[in-house]
Amino acid sequence: MSAVDLMTLSSTSEVFREHDLQQSDRLLDVVEVIHCLTSLYERLEEERGILVNIPLSVDMCLNWVLNVYDSGRNGKVRVLSFKTGLVCLCNSNVQEKYKYLFKQVAGPGGGCDQRQLSLLLHEAIQIPRQLGEVAAFGGSNVEPSIRSCFRVAAGKPALEVSHFLEWMSLEPQSMVWLPVLHRVAVAESAKHQAKCSVCKQCPIRGFRYRSLKQFNVDICQTCFLTGRTSKGKKLHYPIMEYYTPTTSGENMRDFAKTLKNKFRSKQYFSKHPQRGYLPVQSVLEAESSET
Repeated sequence: MSAVDLMTLSSTSEVFREHDLQQSDRLLDVVEVIHCLTSLYERLEEERGILVNIPLSVDMCLNWVLNVYDSGRNGKVRVLSFKTGLVCLCNSNVQEKYKYLFKQVAGPGGGCDQRQLSLLLHEAIQIPRQLGEVAAFGGSNVEPSIRSCFRVAAGKPALEVSHFLEWMSLEPQSMVWLPVLHRVAVAESAKHQAKCSVCKQCPIRGFRYRSLKQFNVDICQTCFLTGRTSKGKKLHYPIMEYYTPTTSGENMRDFAKTLKNKFRSKQYFSKHPQRGYLPVQSVLEAESSET
């Protein structure tokens, strides 16, 4: 989106400091946002040695920021909102993004209480909400996610960054879109030395899906996402998704898992469904489980 994915986290955070965007609850007007975005794109040109249509890029990025965080067009955006939006989309290791975002809401001692965590999760969920996909990520209510995250802290009143990173590594439902976005970006250039069992594409490009129930059954992303199958080559769960070429260690691990799964019944897999994320219990589900 308007070259934001080319900006590094280090450069982005440095520009934030230059524009004194330290107070998370401070409101920025549109002019301040434009000035900061202009600096970001100028830095991008300088560091990457590329030509950027800065006025157009600023206009596109500003429009996106306002659509996500100021849909009523009041002309004001919180610093935390602005930072969260750009950091989520910039070019950086996803773990570094988690650390940076946590730091934005953490207190002086480096910890984060429930109120501070709710601020961060609320800002992050606005991105899928603007796309009309918030229901798939547990809805706009962040309270279930807060409870889920604080379980990792084992009753402590404040989260440490290690707790937050551990929770995020489980890919909680409300935040799973962010690591998935990263995998999609990496998979765009991925090439796997394997043949699709359905369409016979070789090498497989993009995502590769390997069966952990059948030996030597791989399916490309197109066949997997469209549900295409061929006779005797239906992909059975459990499966493993790869967005980078597999290592010899991963191949051996998958072989061992497949061998073990060969001796498991259909009833076993129905009782142990495969999930690609940590489900977040809704308020209604919590109430019903307590009664």
